[in-house]
Amino acid sequence: MIRERFLKILQAGERGEGLSSEDLDFLLSAEDQEEDGALFQTAERVRKEKVGNEVHLRGIVEFSNICVQNCLYCGLRRDNRRLRRYRMTPGEILDCTRNAMKIGLKTVVLQSGEDPWFTQDRLSGLIRRIKEETDLAITLSVGERPAEDYRAWKRAGADRYLLKQETASPALFARLRPGRTLRERLDSLRALKELGYEVGSGNMVGLPGQTEKDLVADIQLFKEWDFDMIGIGPFIPHPSTPLAESPAGDLHRSVKILAVTRIVTGNTHLPATTASGVLDPQGRKKALLAGANVIMPDITPGKYREHYDIYPGKTEPQGGMDSLIQLITSLGRVIGRGAGNRRPPS
Repeated sequence: MIRERFLKILQAGERGEGLSSEDLDFLLSAEDQEEDGALFQTAERVRKEKVGNEVHLRGIVEFSNICVQNCLYCGLRRDNRRLRRYRMTPGEILDCTRNAMKIGLKTVVLQSGEDPWFTQDRLSGLIRRIKEETDLAITLSVGERPAEDYRAWKRAGADRYLLKQETASPALFARLRPGRTLRERLDSLRALKELGYEVGSGNMVGLPGQTEKDLVADIQLFKEWDFDMIGIGPFIPHPSTPLAESPAGDLHRSVKILAVTRIVTGNTHLPATTASGVLDPQGRKKALLAGANVIMPDITPGKYREHYDIYPGKTEPQGGMDSLIQLITSLGRVIGRGAGNRRPPS
């Protein structure tokens, strides 16, 4: 049975009214399948109204697993001596982007650990080559860098930047990312927005030490910062990290937070994350039925893909792109035909 207050909050959110932290907390407290169903259906109505039925495919090229950071949750962390490290050449990366265009993708995501070999100039040159040879939108995801780097890459032709804040809790952030602060991360996000990038951020659900209050703060941060894309996925422990014995995040919880985020943010892009598919073969489908409108297939060459080991089990589903397209069309959705820029508010 749906509680009256729960229904009223959903209706207010669908109308675009601001929701308080208490409202968000109440939505996340959905007590049964009926309330869950109402939450997901509301998120889907908002998704259809604000961003339509297109699902945008954005191909990820994981071009280096070398990282100078030592985050407690990530398999690429500096102190993981078991990982076979690699760094793709600019030529190999360019080949991946050519292939992305051939298979019909409109966006390529260049993602790596924080690898200092890829300097401002090296990445700028690569971005220019991609723009000269393809019509792809370019998203960068290479971590925290000086604002001068962000500026140079924007001038070279980069369109978007992904930099997940991971958690809105300063204390939890500092504990999970030794030597780094949430303030520094938000300063980078602010610089990216000011430079005119489409900016993506996001969080992990189920981090050790994370509270319900932290998750509500995440959603409030998403709304306040008006990110263009928000990645929400479950925490998955990696066996070669200090959090190896921690329990994984709950997929259902992650999907509920995604649904609430859709209701609160309206027209932002929300991916059905790879991590969702790791915990449940139906994970991406569940996310798409709760407000998601982006899928990011991995187009990294096979000889490197298994070594971009941020968490265990990170592989594409059998059937690759064909299976993703079948999933999308089976839900009555269509593949996005353009670059998938964020729609203006309606």
